[in-house]
Amino acid sequence: MESHRKLLQVVRIALLVSIALYVFIGERIERSTPVAPDRNLYFAITLVAITLVGMTFTVWRVFVLRSEVILADRPEDADTLNRQRFGYIITHALSNAVALFGLVLRLAGFTLSEVAPFYIVGFALILLFGPRRPRIT
Repeated sequence: MESHRKLLQVVRIALLVSIALYVFIGERIERSTPVAPDRNLYFAITLVAITLVGMTFTVWRVFVLRSEVILADRPEDADTLNRQRFGYIITHALSNAVALFGLVLRLAGFTLSEVAPFYIVGFALILLFGPRRPRIT
């Protein structure tokens, strides 16, 4: 189980670094759009990002928390470990997608202050849903 947790920790760190790279790339790429970006695009992507945040919490509850209950009794159950790993990976991928939307909006011409919430929420979700040892009751 410990190797399982270490693998998830490596994936988590890689995704956190990728968000830092999104910010870096978004600030380095030169934008040559003299026209103001479309506000409807911003609102549409914001709605999708909010939906992804909700999906992240749902995946966390359905896959990770339910698996932790089973793993507390049977820590070496391979199917449950795989289910938990799947839950962590999907949770982190959805969180990373929120930050990626920030990069997309930045490349579309929005300011850093307008897209910063996407980066911050994605980063915070990955930090919040880090792999942890199951609680043994």
